[in-house]
Order: sequence, then C-alpha cells, then structure tokens
Amino acid sequence: MKLRLITFLTALSLSFAAAALDLQQAKDQGLVGEQANGYLAPLKTSADVTALVKEVNAKRTAAYEQIAAKNGISVTDVAKLAAKKIIAKAEKGHMVQDGSGNWIKK
Repeated sequence: MKLRLITFLTALSLSFAAAALDLQQAKDQGLVGEQANGYLAPLKTSADVTALVKEVNAKRTAAYEQIAAKNGISVTDVAKLAAKKIIAKAEKGHMVQDGSGNWIKK
C-alpha cells in the first residue's frame, strides 16, 4: 500500500508540473515556492500569482483527500509525504521551505 501511495504522489507531483506551464514559469521566476506542508505558497503578490496558487492548492487538496480516504490516513499526513517528494524533485533555483519554515533556493 505504501508503494502505491508513493507512486501516486510522484505521479501527482509530476502532473502539476507538466499540466501547468504557468506553474513552471512562476517557479522559475521565484514567484511561488513549495511549502513543507505540501502546498504552494505565493512569494510575490499579484492577482495572477494568487489565482495560480489557489488553483494548484485546490487540486492538491482534492488529490490528498482522495489518497487519504483510499489509504485510511489523514490528509495532513498525505500532504506532508507529498511535500517531501515535491521538494526533493524541485529544480535547482526553485524556492522551497525547509523543515524550520525558512525559504531556501534549491
């Protein structure tokens, strides 16, 4: 079950990057960053960035809820597992949050 969860989380993180070129551009420009809680955060405020973050996080929440229900674990636990995968796969130069909540450039 854990392998299936990890495989799904990996596919999920790749689908967010592949499905939204705008997300990739926002990450490349340092407008958004990956939080340690599994969600995207705006690093610069604008209507476009806010809308993008809201959209991506809504999709993540839905996916995390689905995974949690299938595996009998909490949404928070799923989000934390996803965060580890997403941050590990973040590209060089992208902003990520470390375990202490500090923003670092990978």
